[in-house]
Amino acid sequence: MFTLTFPAFFTAWASGTATGLGLFAVVGAQSAFVLRQGLMRAHVMTVLATCALVDAVFIFGSVWGLQRLTEWVPGLTRAILWFGVAFLAWYGLQSARRAYKGGSLAHCREAVPSRGAALLGALGFSLLNPHFWLDMVVVGSLAHGFAEARPAFAVGVLTASVLWLAVLGVGSRLFAPFFSHARAWRVLDGIIAVVMLVLAVSLATGDLGG
Repeated sequence: MFTLTFPAFFTAWASGTATGLGLFAVVGAQSAFVLRQGLMRAHVMTVLATCALVDAVFIFGSVWGLQRLTEWVPGLTRAILWFGVAFLAWYGLQSARRAYKGGSLAHCREAVPSRGAALLGALGFSLLNPHFWLDMVVVGSLAHGFAEARPAFAVGVLTASVLWLAVLGVGSRLFAPFFSHARAWRVLDGIIAVVMLVLAVSLATGDLGG
């Protein structure tokens, strides 16, 4: 029977929120993608909702057994890692191409993917991102220390995820005036290219070194 007291719930929730912020509040692949979509005003709510839903499913899934799944299928983590390397490298090269070619501001604004493409991008930057899976394993491992308060810990981690996504969504609107010139888009795409390619290389070399 579920008899979790409020102090125990709050302690686990606060720990989960702090853990989630530590894991998610970084300028990574997913954050860069969400920020660019926000600046382009391209299906932002679809992207944010998809990322939040994926996080929710896997946060609670990790608390209830994702670590066991990776133990049952030893090659799963490695397969996801190499799919992620390829995906990050492809997107990084696309960003580098946009930064190099530049173009008019109208061209930047017209290069808005469809809702389906935005949805697939949000899924890809979550499910094909090895750091995402590593974060989920960490969440699942830490949650076991809270016994019956594990659901509260998971809610806390999800709270951090939603907060960070909200910051990215609001931040993209606040920075929108700075992107009234095509040059700013070239700088942003250049930064995104560097982030993606560095992540891809570090993941690949780290796996090869292991």
